[in-house]
Amino acid sequence: MTEPVRADLSGKTCLVTGASAGIGKATAAELARLGARVVMAVRDAEKGERARREILGATGRADVELAIVDLASQASIRAFAAEAARRFPSLDVLVNNAGVWINRKAKGPDGIELTWATNVLGYHLATELLLPLLRRAPRARIVNVASQLAGGLELDDVEYERRPYDGQAAYAQSKQADRMLTWGLARRLASSAVTANALHPGFVATEIFGKGGGFVGMAASVYSKMRARKAADGADTVVYLAASPDVEGRSGLFWMDRQEKRCRFRDEAQEEALAALCRSMAPA
Repeated sequence: MTEPVRADLSGKTCLVTGASAGIGKATAAELARLGARVVMAVRDAEKGERARREILGATGRADVELAIVDLASQASIRAFAAEAARRFPSLDVLVNNAGVWINRKAKGPDGIELTWATNVLGYHLATELLLPLLRRAPRARIVNVASQLAGGLELDDVEYERRPYDGQAAYAQSKQADRMLTWGLARRLASSAVTANALHPGFVATEIFGKGGGFVGMAASVYSKMRARKAADGADTVVYLAASPDVEGRSGLFWMDRQEKRCRFRDEAQEEALAALCRSMAPA
C-alpha cells in the first residue's frame, strides 16, 4: 500500500477543476487534509456543494470553497478566472482535471467540438488566465491530468470535420494534446518558479466513461466497476505532484504511480503548433 503524501500545505491555495466527483473530488479532499485552502471548480453547483460538504465532514476543515465554471465555455472560464483574481492574492497549485468522454459528436457553447473544447481548450485557457496568480506564489505547480490512452492527434482536424467521429479517438486525441501542452508550458515557464507536469492516473472508476454512452462507454463503465482503481488511488499521483517535496522544481515530466515515465509525444515544433492552434481557438 502506498504511503500517503506527506506535506504541509498550510497557507497555500489549491484549485482543482472537475472536483465534484471522481479523481477531482478525491484530490480536493486530500489537499484539504494536507492543510491547503482548496477551491473546488465545478460545473454543477448543487453536486459541487454536496461534494464540498462531504470533504468538510471528512477532513474537519472549513476552508474548502466552490467556484462555478463550465470548462467547455470560454465565457465561463473568463468569468471564473476574473473572480479568482478578485478572491485570491495568489495561487499555489492548479490541477486541471475536468474532462469529458462522449461517443456521439456534440458541440459546446462556443460551437467547438465538446471533447476538444473541454479537455484541451479548457486546460489551455484556464491555465493561461490563472498564470498571473500562479506567478505571484513563491513556488507554484500546474498538474495536468492526462492519460495513457493518448494518440491520433491531427492538428488540421481536431474537431473531426474530415474524419469520422469516434468518442474514444476524440478522447485519446485530447489526452495527447494535454501532454503536449504541458511540455510547451514547462518550457515557457522554465525561468520562473512555476512548474508544469502531466500524469496518467490509472484506469479509475469514474463517471466519465458511463456518461459517454454507446457500447464503448458502457463497456468501460462495466470494466471500471470490476477492475478499476478507486478514485482515491487515481488521485494519488495527482496529489503527489501537487504537494510532495520530492518533486519540488521538477517540470515538463510525465508521471504514473509517482514514477517518471517516458512520453512518446515530444516534438517541440508540434507542441508549438498545438499551442498556437489553442491560442487561435481560445485566445487569452
